[in-house]
Amino acid sequence: MKKVTIYSTPSCHFCHMAKEYFKANNVAYTEYNVASDIEKRKEMIESSGQMGVPVIIIENDLIVGFNKPVVSQLLGL
Repeated sequence: MKKVTIYSTPSCHFCHMAKEYFKANNVAYTEYNVASDIEKRKEMIESSGQMGVPVIIIENDLIVGFNKPVVSQLLGL
């Protein structure tokens, strides 16, 4: 199982879509709410250069936004 991390906010529509996709495909993931977790927000910005969410990390690959074809390919789905 690949390591999946998502940086998200509660009001982000694409974050919800990504998490629903993970759940529907039985993909375990770690979620960080960057609206309330200042340290994780700084970590996300430093690693991605972005302030937009979601930022999804699959193993060592970083995706900004919910790009379903890329996420599917990286997860082998």
